[in-house]
Parts: sequence; C-alpha cells; structure tokens
Amino acid sequence: MDRENPLGQFLRARRELVQPESVGLPAAGHRRVAGLRREEVAALAGVSTDYYVRLEQGRERHPSVQVVDALARALALEPDATAHVHELARPASGRRRPAARRERVSPNLLRMMEAWPHTPAVVLGRCLTVLAHNALGKALFDGHAYSGDLVRLVFLDRDARHFYPDWDRVAANTVAGLRAAAGADYDDPRLAEVVGELSIKSEAFRRLWARHDIRQKTHESKRFRHPLVGELTLHYESLTVNSAPGQQLVVYQAGQGSPSEEALSLLGSLTADPARLQRPRENAPDPEG
Repeated sequence: MDRENPLGQFLRARRELVQPESVGLPAAGHRRVAGLRREEVAALAGVSTDYYVRLEQGRERHPSVQVVDALARALALEPDATAHVHELARPASGRRRPAARRERVSPNLLRMMEAWPHTPAVVLGRCLTVLAHNALGKALFDGHAYSGDLVRLVFLDRDARHFYPDWDRVAANTVAGLRAAAGADYDDPRLAEVVGELSIKSEAFRRLWARHDIRQKTHESKRFRHPLVGELTLHYESLTVNSAPGQQLVVYQAGQGSPSEEALSLLGSLTADPARLQRPRENAPDPEG
C-alpha cells in the first residue's frame, strides 16, 4: 500500500513511465533510470530540482495547485490522474472520509434494475465488489469462483483469461479503476485487504498496481466468452450513484441486431427463472489457495 508517502510514490511511478521523446527531450545516450530523471521533471514543471526531490521523498507533501498542475503537464497525466494527484496533495485534514459502514444498495435502485429483464446491470462498491445485480447481470458473471468480486475475478479466477478474451486490457483497466474508486483514502481497511491479498497472490496485479494508473470506469466495449452462450461484445456505461457515494451502477448492452444481442437474449431465456433481483452468493475459495 501507499500510506506513508502516497504523493511521492505516485510522482515517482508516473515519472518512470514517461519516455523522454514524448515530452520533447532527447532519448540518446546512457540513461540510468527508466523514464524521466528528477531534474527533467523539475525543469518541465518550472520548479527547482531540490523542491521536486523533496516532493518525491515526502519531505514536502502539499504543493500548491499551480505546482500540481505544472507537474501534471510535465508528466502528461490524463484528467483522472490529474484530479487524483490534486487529491493526494491536499492536507489530510481537508479530506472527508466517510464513516466505515456496510455498503447497502437503495431499494429504489434495486427495483429499477429489476425492471430491466433484458439488460444486465450490476452495482459495484468502492473496491469493485458486486453489491447487487439483476437476473441477467447475475447470469453474465455467474459460474466463477469470484463472481461477486470483479477484481478477484480478473486476477485470481483460474478461468479469467478465457472469460475475458482481452484479458491484458481488462486487467489494466480494472486496477486503474480500483485506484480511481479508492481515491486518496489508502487507509480504507477494505482496500488494504484487497491490495494486500492480490499483491501476494498475483504478480500481474503487483506490476499494474505499481504503475499508479488512474482511470475512472466510465464506458467501454468489452468482450466476454460466456460458458453458456459463447462470445459476447457488450458496451457498458458506468453511472455514479449520487445517493450512495462510492457506488457505481454499470449497465451493459449489445449492439442492436448484432450476434451479441441474440446471445444475450438466449442467456436471458436460459436464466429467466427467477426474474427477481438476486444478491451475489459468497465467493467460493480459490482452489489454488
């Protein structure tokens, strides 16, 4: 986890991913570090090297908004990552951490999802656990050891690479989405549990977590290889649940008239009983421990 010096660790990770030529610097010659040197980031951001070093080392933790914006430009950060680094730079006393409590889904939201029998829908919590789903949403992810936890499904389920034909992209987006959902609250015990377990059990997760990619789950096309109906290409939209900060409603649709629409309709007919909304079952243990 990144509790001790989150801003410094973020800056260093992102600096090491930037190729010099992508920001107009020569790449020729021997470079002892991956990505940019500290002095190069400092020059691009218009701050002294000493000041930037203090930021990475955690001796300076709260740069001004102007400095953060300059660093974001120097590191070519995307909007989600820029918003994240601003959050990391804020004093801890200025952050509002919600009281720890069980995540519950609004009955009104459950009823709305239940009224979509032909549209898979799931509600995700802050750590991308499935808090609720409608019948077709359950059917889409059913049959895995970790059907109720999308992060563990990607990295710990032994059939994940078969279920997700584009596994590398899904894995990268899942970790970036987990960081975005967690925000700057690295003290969240649920997040610590997820990151701790996956860092031990999955080398791929460790590598992707160390990149500090930040990307909100918004909309995307995703391919699935479902055990009952074969390959599906579904488009999803992720919507913030304003009545429950940290929750996301994710709705999937197939292209009109596409083979995936026919497959989704078949999946619905195969799993139409029961049609009421169901809670996810407890995750089965990983056979590999």
